[in-house]
Amino acid sequence: MEDYIIKIFRESGQVKETFVNENLNRIVAAVEAVTMALKAGNKILLFGNGGSAADAQHLAAEFVNRFAIERPPLPAIALTTDTSIITSIGNDYDFADIFSKQIRAIGHKGDVAWGMSTSGTSANVVRGLEAARKIGMVTIGLTGRDGGDVAKIVDHALNVSSGSTPRIQEVHITVGHVICEMVDFKLFQRTDMK
Repeated sequence: MEDYIIKIFRESGQVKETFVNENLNRIVAAVEAVTMALKAGNKILLFGNGGSAADAQHLAAEFVNRFAIERPPLPAIALTTDTSIITSIGNDYDFADIFSKQIRAIGHKGDVAWGMSTSGTSANVVRGLEAARKIGMVTIGLTGRDGGDVAKIVDHALNVSSGSTPRIQEVHITVGHVICEMVDFKLFQRTDMK
C-alpha cells in the first residue's frame, strides 16, 4: 500500500508540473483579467458540478473572506449554493440551464464567469459560459482531458492534460489558489510569501 500511496503523490506532482509548463502564460493572463475586473468594480461568478461545485464554493470563499493576507473582501459568488434556484430551474426548465439562467439574472458586462468542468463537456457549464459571453463577461474555463467544448469558447482556457478526474481536480484547486494569491498581490502588493 505504501508504494501505491507514493505513486499517487508522484503522479499528482507530475500532473501539476506539466500543467504549469503548458499553461503559465495563460495563468498570468487569467490573473490579469480577474484583477482588472475587480479593479473596475465587477464580480466573479464561479460554477461547476460535483467536486467542481465544491471548488467553486471554496474559491468564492477565498475571495470574499480572505486568502492569505488581511484585505478587504472581494466580490465572488458560487452559483452552486442556492438549492431553491438550482432545483426550480432544473425542474421547470432543464438541469443544463441552472448556471446560464443565474448568469443572465446577475451577470453584467465586465464580470468574470469562471466555469469548471473536468471533462470540459458539462452542458450546464458550457451553457453558462455561452450566456456569459453574450453579456460581455470575461470567461475562464478550468478543464481536463482535451478541454472539450469549454476550452473552445472561453477567453482563458486552463486545461489539465490528464484523464484522471482526481488529478484534474487537484490541479484545479491549486491553480485557483494561485490565482487568488496573485490577485491579492496585484491588488494589494503583498502576499504571505516569506
